[in-house]
Amino acid sequence: MNPDAVNTIKTRMSYHYLSEKNKLGIYDDYIKGKITRDEFYNFIPKEILNSVICDKIAENTIDDIFSRMDELLGEKKVDIIVGGPPCQAYSLVGRSIKIAQDKEKIKREEEVKEDPRNFLYKLYCQFLKKYKPKVFVFENVTGLLTAQQGKYLKDLFGLASEYGYDADHRVLRADEYGVLQSRRRVIVIGWRKDLGFEYPEIEKTIVSATINEMFSDLPKLKPGEENNQYTASAQSSYLINAKIRNTGDILTWHVTRPHIERDIKIYKHVIKKWNDHQKRLKYDELPNELKTHKNRKSFVDRFKVVAGDTSACHTMMAHISKDGHYFIHPDIEQARSLSVREAARIQSFPDNYFFEGSRTAAFTQIGNAVPPLMAEAIAMSIKEMLEKERRKVVV
Repeated sequence: MNPDAVNTIKTRMSYHYLSEKNKLGIYDDYIKGKITRDEFYNFIPKEILNSVICDKIAENTIDDIFSRMDELLGEKKVDIIVGGPPCQAYSLVGRSIKIAQDKEKIKREEEVKEDPRNFLYKLYCQFLKKYKPKVFVFENVTGLLTAQQGKYLKDLFGLASEYGYDADHRVLRADEYGVLQSRRRVIVIGWRKDLGFEYPEIEKTIVSATINEMFSDLPKLKPGEENNQYTASAQSSYLINAKIRNTGDILTWHVTRPHIERDIKIYKHVIKKWNDHQKRLKYDELPNELKTHKNRKSFVDRFKVVAGDTSACHTMMAHISKDGHYFIHPDIEQARSLSVREAARIQSFPDNYFFEGSRTAAFTQIGNAVPPLMAEAIAMSIKEMLEKERRKVVV
């Protein structure tokens, strides 16, 4: 339902199409701004672009979406369905309990219970009922496990079973799959009962690298600046092995938001505290002239540096689109929040991945994403499941 995200997917599909045709020069011209998006899409077959549907999934739209999908699929069968209903509703459950100590708490909890996003898993299951894939993947935040005392997850498994599926879940950590980020997500995997599958072993990849190494080939920026030229220094082995940086890449989206002078001063205090003592600065520890919030008991870590000397920073969230206070660059000389490209790298997006829309839209897409390296590990495990099933059929 998000036009910017839809265009991002169209552009990425176009990248893969042109890569297969050895015509990536067209893609390069587009991200360099030499041709418009419409001119760029003119090089791409319509069936590729039209295969991305921009719509809101709801009770009154799902039949029309099914019709459009049926037209796109033709006689093809669906092997896999992958999805993750928006997680804000499940996230708010934990947040409302932790933060609010006043009347607002009751209001928030009631809003959470009534939030229609809580029940999108039921619409997700309608896709299982109609298309009967061999396998499905359902991703969400860990709050899903405890939301309404686990009711939503139990209902998801119940509906999946009713439609012919066994399922199980694991809480996976992104830093165990090559991502330099402490991100935990619930990954539900289900399979048709007649196939006799079980939850796959997902191969882990532990790497030795730091956030500072991952940023080492990016030019330094001040708040509000942009520079899309890599530095002369060689990129780290992590960037190469993780395929984040590839030969011939063109740097895009290395752009930062502007900051007011007070925030820049706060950022320097926060960065220095970590770099000198490996400690997080609490809001009340700031000089009085820099404190503007009366609430000194909640959100005491509202300013947080991305620790450059660690191999896994804190979780990247879509909130980075609102402000950068929770994602401050570790270099005190730069004293700013992360650029779009730096945030994308933390999520393990390759540099050749181009985000459509505004800076805010790009940050939102990055924060909402499943880290690609983690997604790849899950995908490879499912591919192995399906290959084993095919070998049984052949025998």
